[in-house]
Amino acid sequence: MSPLIFKLIIIGLLLFILTNLAKALIIMVKEDGSVPMSRYLGRRVLLSACVILFLVLALKLGWVMPNARPY
Repeated sequence: MSPLIFKLIIIGLLLFILTNLAKALIIMVKEDGSVPMSRYLGRRVLLSACVILFLVLALKLGWVMPNARPY
């Protein structure tokens, strides 16, 4: 997998996470009971877990290289 595609997937997932967080905030402020806020918060948690799993998988498959000197 190309490093550019990998970065675009991660950025896309992070933007979708922020979108779901913003939707949950709007529902919380409106206090509208038509759509439960937990739907958007649950999606955010699921997508965050997917990002972490995708990063671990990419590390194991050699798509990304860890930094040997973290400082």
